Amino acid sequence: MAKNYRQGRLSEEIKITISELLVNGIKEPRLKNRIITVSGVDVTNDNSYAYIYVVPFVLDGEDREKVYEEVLDGFNRANGIFRNKISKDYRLHHAPELIFKIDKSEDYGRHIDELLEGINNPERKEEFN
Repeated sequence: MAKNYRQGRLSEEIKITISELLVNGIKEPRLKNRIITVSGVDVTNDNSYAYIYVVPFVLDGEDREKVYEEVLDGFNRANGIFRNKISKDYRLHHAPELIFKIDKSEDYGRHIDELLEGINNPERKEEFN
């Protein structure tokens, strides 16, 4: 189903607001000390829910799943701050309920690249058998 103009505009505005808060104004330590990208926002047809997809930067020595869990917990704790800011900035009587999710498409793409590299490289082909 195609998005209407208002939903698309609201999605982009929510994405901008959350990104600005992450850079400038959030005091939640789990979010403040991390590099986090907001990759996308999907708003439902009735504007009651907004699904926010985020990608936290994970260092080499860190456990990826633990970082994902920590970041989601931080977003859930700061949910009211984000909703309040969105409601005030865009004069919404009812701000959408924000649902944060980790965007794992980059991880999936990296996995596919490794598989393709294994197929094209005869030395690594044995690792996948």
